[in-house]
Amino acid sequence: MSEVKIINAPAVPNMPWQEEPDTFRNAPVWRYSENPIIDRNPVEGVARIFNSAVMPYEDGFVGVFRGEQKNGIPMIYFGRSSDGIHWDFEHDKIRFVDEEGNEFMPLYAYDPRLVKVEDAYYVIWCQDFYGAAIGMARTKDFKTFTRIENPFIPFNRNAVLFPRKIGGNYVLLSRPSDSGHTPFGDIFLSQSPDMVYWGRHRHVMSRGSEWWESLKIGAGAAPIETTEGWLLFYHGVVNTCNGYVYSIGGALLDIDEPSKVLYRCENFLLTPEEWYEERGFVPNVTFPCATIHDSSTGRIALYYGAADSYVALAFTKADLIVDYIKKHSRVTDTDTEPGRR
Repeated sequence: MSEVKIINAPAVPNMPWQEEPDTFRNAPVWRYSENPIIDRNPVEGVARIFNSAVMPYEDGFVGVFRGEQKNGIPMIYFGRSSDGIHWDFEHDKIRFVDEEGNEFMPLYAYDPRLVKVEDAYYVIWCQDFYGAAIGMARTKDFKTFTRIENPFIPFNRNAVLFPRKIGGNYVLLSRPSDSGHTPFGDIFLSQSPDMVYWGRHRHVMSRGSEWWESLKIGAGAAPIETTEGWLLFYHGVVNTCNGYVYSIGGALLDIDEPSKVLYRCENFLLTPEEWYEERGFVPNVTFPCATIHDSSTGRIALYYGAADSYVALAFTKADLIVDYIKKHSRVTDTDTEPGRR
């Protein structure tokens, strides 16, 4: 086994963890035995929390959570935890403001990601911008959330920031889409010097030829920087006779030019198999949105939405998962080229 290190990331000795099983039947990713960690009706007025993002903060953990209100409109809620497993939520949704401090709420907001870049924390989500598009906000204290300009026109989803600048620019992954449930989709990359003006767009990955990602793909958790490249957990979708199935895949991107895919696992890393993944408001969904990872041990805790009804947790280690991705890699020309045409 290769010695893979997580780099340019802090040690998180208090991260949630459960030791791996003696053997793996599939990929070296194992579910938390007490899943789901967030059940239905977690907050008054909220039916379900799922597809949410968390990260270390101060002595514990914070998160931004997709809360499906009981009127059916999704909004983003804020939560804190001492252990990354048991969460306390604020009862009111996050109140976003504009640059002048005036309340500036989206019509709806869902599938948030949370990424720290330098001294600021960025929340990225999908919202209405005269069509499905990407919303963004910045905070430094998790008390004031200031919205910044939409990076792109509709239609787009699944936006994820890299946790540091590359070549002096912020770098964002996204999945251009249509106005509906998008029967297609590749991952693209965009760059910005200031988080306002975005360009230098590059193609990163196409939907795969394997059944589990044959319809569309989308970036999941913020990429993890390792000695082998950027480790990306993403979702892949297949359309079956009984509807969509969302699985979790893995890839390694070039450190300096992340539009180039170095390795891409042809096998899914996790697919709906447990009751909380197969049965829910939208069945057969495992949807990754965040990781907590410890640079000193290589431990990774992967948070994912399950069946659009719950939040669940799985674990892996950097060396185990990178070796598995490399061993089962199959890339195409559109993966490995720089993504310019």
